[in-house]
Amino acid sequence: MTCIVQKYGGSSVADIDKLRQIARLIANVRQQRIQIAVVVSAMGKTTDNLLSMARKFSPKPPRREMDMLLSTGERITMALLCMALNEMDIDAVSLTGSQAGIITNDRHNDAQVIEVRPFRVQDELAKGKVVIIGGFQGVSYKRDITTLGRGGSDTSAVALAAALDADRCEIYSDVDGVYSADPAVVADARHLPEISYPEMQEISTAGAKVLNAHAVQFAKEKNIALYARSTFHPGRETIIRKLSPGKLLGVQAVVREKQIERVRMSGKDVRRHFQQAISYLETEQVPVKEVSVTHVAENGGLSQASFVVPAGQIYGWKGIKSGLEKKFGAHLSFDTDLAAVSLIGEGLNRNNQTLLNTLELLAENSITTHAVTTTSFRISLLVPRELVDQSVRICHERWVMDRF
Repeated sequence: MTCIVQKYGGSSVADIDKLRQIARLIANVRQQRIQIAVVVSAMGKTTDNLLSMARKFSPKPPRREMDMLLSTGERITMALLCMALNEMDIDAVSLTGSQAGIITNDRHNDAQVIEVRPFRVQDELAKGKVVIIGGFQGVSYKRDITTLGRGGSDTSAVALAAALDADRCEIYSDVDGVYSADPAVVADARHLPEISYPEMQEISTAGAKVLNAHAVQFAKEKNIALYARSTFHPGRETIIRKLSPGKLLGVQAVVREKQIERVRMSGKDVRRHFQQAISYLETEQVPVKEVSVTHVAENGGLSQASFVVPAGQIYGWKGIKSGLEKKFGAHLSFDTDLAAVSLIGEGLNRNNQTLLNTLELLAENSITTHAVTTTSFRISLLVPRELVDQSVRICHERWVMDRF
């Protein structure tokens, strides 16, 4: 029998009426004699409201207790959706991430899935039931409740699809797939019917919120096709899957990340201070990118190091930053008014022409480029935060629209 996994995001399950609509969609699939497991997010702004409640008690609540608190949001959704399905005579059962067998490491608030033991899910599917699973959550090998970080419900869905050997994984949200830019910034952004795993990973890592980067990596490793669709406006979709090299060459998308901070360190002992700073940030579960360390001269000459922090994605960054300043104050400086614009596509760095043309394009529009980093599928440029939307539009017009 065909088995599929569906995931519905927070905007799709925002209220009772939408939950009833989703129940009807699920019922239609089940009536086709398809086994279906459904991963759900918390309703609407539930997670934000829980975070707000926690901050009334503490500016930096214990991470373990935050996981206990935040995991309740998905439990509300899954229980209500099961009730809606049972009222339609569709036998359904709700399971937490723990009950569904999602095993993680013990990194609270940003746990990584290390194994899925879907025995309970398989048993319930074999009984003909629809299984509704709380996304964004699992259980550590220490048997503590954990959460998977921003977009973690995507990871839950893909991990389950892999463990169940599902035929496909469908990701439903309020948009009908992936676009060449954020339509809120670029009105004529193009819908992308398909895109490769590496490109989608870069799009997600560079700031787009359509899919979680860890989920895409999971799908890539297990070769699971992802179908990104609109919940209530069916029609178009974006399929994320393995594509033949060279099928989609050139810039496919232009993505922004609005809240970037660059941390600079200098001094004679910068290597030791840098290592200590990175260690401190690791304990605070802060990801760092674009690391640069100069050679420490034998004659004691000054050396420098820098790295970039995606400040907009880090819970409690203000307090963490204050901790850095207390530990390394005289050696630190922060560039706080930066953002990143990224070009995503295959073949961008086979030569330097795309990069050189982009630098020239931004300079012609009086936009200063503060730093550049590249990967096989990405060129990222740090620009002034107030000019990042303009940078996206300029680059999109040059590299995406000019091709059509």
